[in-house]
Amino acid sequence: MSVAVVFPGQGAQFVGMGKDFYDKFSNIRDFYSNADRALGYSLSDIMFNGPENDLKLTQNTQPALVTMSASIWSLIKDKVQPAFFAGHSLGEYSAVYASGGLSFEETVKAVHNRGKFMQSAVPVGAGAMSAVLGLDEDTVSKVCAGISKADYVVEPANFNCPGQVVIAGSADAVAAADVELKTAGAKRVVPLPVSAPFHCSLMQPAKEAMAEYLNNITINDLNIPIINNIDAAVEKSGADVKNALIRQVAGTVKWTQSVENMIAAGVTSFIEVGAGSVLTGLIKKINKTVETINISTVDDLGKL
Repeated sequence: MSVAVVFPGQGAQFVGMGKDFYDKFSNIRDFYSNADRALGYSLSDIMFNGPENDLKLTQNTQPALVTMSASIWSLIKDKVQPAFFAGHSLGEYSAVYASGGLSFEETVKAVHNRGKFMQSAVPVGAGAMSAVLGLDEDTVSKVCAGISKADYVVEPANFNCPGQVVIAGSADAVAAADVELKTAGAKRVVPLPVSAPFHCSLMQPAKEAMAEYLNNITINDLNIPIINNIDAAVEKSGADVKNALIRQVAGTVKWTQSVENMIAAGVTSFIEVGAGSVLTGLIKKINKTVETINISTVDDLGKL
């Protein structure tokens, strides 16, 4: 049996996240105090007590999710021998941390800055994202390509699972695509409550800022390979990891292909570590035969 450990991305957060682990395990508390110290404010208070609007601010959401994933991983890492790590969007940073590419404090600071860069790349309200349900990747890509032009951008942002593609771009262009995608056969097109259009070319300013940030820190070669988002490719070199993290900001998250590539490489079980169970649900839709476990609460530890 070959195992992959995967880490969730933005959208999985919730007020109270990680509090049961914090209360039960003294070593978990170190992660939260270290995150607070690294950021210079009480991220843990926002995670445990909210308000939800503060937790939903991208520069808080991203380090919150990394902190929860990293702390849970510390509890189970001696029980699991993964063949691969992977993470959805932001979750790729948790994967890099878990494989020794960055320290915890470096990871938290990097994603806090990533959140700020992504939020400031596009004025609030100027961008949008929608989930397209019941339509294949090629059709979604073709419809977007037929609409998109300079200053009127709409592109695939996430290939999440068969029949679920997220698009992102200029608010007007996304709205136009929503209509055309329904005409093309989409069962539903659902506008998403996001503050910026992630993973599309409108994120170019954030990509450039993240490149400058990451080029000033060292990412070590990894102990265990990750499957990156941008190419769905296997990586162990720190230089390749950094390059992929930079390209990922303004590029499509190829989650379906990432999971398929891990299964093709022999993975039969996936363990999702962190808030919620979004990735577990997506993986089941990609391949019904693999085993899936999610560790999001203390009670979930019994699943191992």
